Amino acid sequence: MRSIIDILDLSTQEIDELIATACDIIDNPDKYAEKCKRKKLATLFFEPSTRTRLSFEAAMYELGGNVIGFSAANNSSAAKGESVSDTVKTVSCYADIIAMRHPKEGAPMVASMAASVPIINAGDGGHNHPTQTLADLLTIYREKGGFDNLTIGLCGDLKFGRTVHSLINAMSRYKGIKFILISPEELKLPDYVTNNVLRKNNISYTETTDLLGSMPELDILYMTRVQRERFFNEQDYIRLKDSYILTPDKLETAKEDLAVMHPLPRVNEISVAVDNDKRACYFKQVLNGKYMRMALIMKLLGVE
Repeated sequence: MRSIIDILDLSTQEIDELIATACDIIDNPDKYAEKCKRKKLATLFFEPSTRTRLSFEAAMYELGGNVIGFSAANNSSAAKGESVSDTVKTVSCYADIIAMRHPKEGAPMVASMAASVPIINAGDGGHNHPTQTLADLLTIYREKGGFDNLTIGLCGDLKFGRTVHSLINAMSRYKGIKFILISPEELKLPDYVTNNVLRKNNISYTETTDLLGSMPELDILYMTRVQRERFFNEQDYIRLKDSYILTPDKLETAKEDLAVMHPLPRVNEISVAVDNDKRACYFKQVLNGKYMRMALIMKLLGVE
């Protein structure tokens, strides 16, 4: 039995295999319609989510399986004080695989030690979000044809953005990657990511506050929202929330084949006017997430 807590739990070869499976699902959906018949996925979401939870549910239903679970901690026995370990031990009796989101960093790791079925981390605090990274990787693969020699701009909240941390971890394993880290000073990438991932692996990166000046270099622009729920101080959030807003005029100096990505939900950091630009890929990302979650569920359940 195997769980996926961090994107680095998957080798690059395994990621290639998941991408190949996802592409086959896209081309031949009927072939997969009963792959998980009579299997149950439990979605344990201790923190609100729309896309990730519904994406897991859609993935399991499209594989012919069933879904049980809850969408908020107050809908579960956690509201009575039950531990994460006891919750997953109990749910392991009912389900074949568990997707879990939790506001506390490390909670899915604790869960994986207690569960008797595979756990997929569906986001833990500001830490990791491996299945969003799988969605990102499939999007990059389908837009760029591969992962080597790309300049990736990460813009917005790089401090608390778990999707950013996971994507940096994943992309740092490929050749010729360069990161341009665009954020206000207060929301810079944490030192532990800079030191343990970028410097340790000799990855080229620059830190800047200037989105417009960076634009012509980028192959990928990954926008993120400033997350109100990660701030202790409402004034800091209000001051920083509109630091970067992507509008059509800011894309005038960008490459013709730039891929604009965003893990969503967006608030106002990408103008809706950008949605009509052929370089906007964020709704493709949503769909790609479903296909990669289908591939991952099959892999962890040992379904051929």
